[in-house]
Amino acid sequence: EMDLSVVVPVKDEEENIAPLIDEICAALDGLCQYEIVYVDDGSTDETWKSLVALSQGLSQLKIIRHRKSYGQSNAIHTGVKAARSSVIVTLDGDGQNDPADIPRLVEVFNAPNRPSDLQLVIGHRIKRRDSWVKRASARVANGVRGYLLKDRTPDTGCGLKLFPRKIFLGLPFFDHMHRFLPALILRSGGAIVSVEVNHRPRKYGRSHYGIWDRLWVGIVDLFGVMWLQRRSKVAEIEEVRNFEN
Repeated sequence: EMDLSVVVPVKDEEENIAPLIDEICAALDGLCQYEIVYVDDGSTDETWKSLVALSQGLSQLKIIRHRKSYGQSNAIHTGVKAARSSVIVTLDGDGQNDPADIPRLVEVFNAPNRPSDLQLVIGHRIKRRDSWVKRASARVANGVRGYLLKDRTPDTGCGLKLFPRKIFLGLPFFDHMHRFLPALILRSGGAIVSVEVNHRPRKYGRSHYGIWDRLWVGIVDLFGVMWLQRRSKVAEIEEVRNFEN
């Protein structure tokens, strides 16, 4: 049985494909049985050609291509549905998340003293290697989101996450849902653990998100998630009996 599926959504990241895959393999070789699921979300550069070339020499690599760009949440959802393991790790395809942190997330998820209802282990980028504008906008966004949603997560935007596949696929799906995964997990009755992780400067390519895109789309989705929280009820089962003939 596959122990771990690493899902990586990408769009126009041709120069980051090979180095990141090498790092994922280096982090997981000898640790567990794993697969790497790349989802090309309608790239217009050589991303798909790079993935095809690498997949021919790497049996752990599964590649999927969207006909056009549907957004990061859709790419993650496609990858999780295609994954073979019951445990999923996601990370961004721009190389800023460090694959060397994946074993730490796995260790926390499997720890004997973990919360019994643990459903999400998420990275916390203490030292972000972004421009001051991105750092400032992220700080504001995390503050507003945390105040309104009470998601108890200092860095909801970190792409490095670990969760059970079944739990993720049971959550309400909508565009941009990946930004609100902690709030959705708490809504379903699950527990969250944040783990300090490394963050690196982007070496190649450019960010696909602007400050205003994050702000206005985030506000609309924020109120939608608040609506979901108010309508949530998690049933507590008191007793189960199985009467056999």
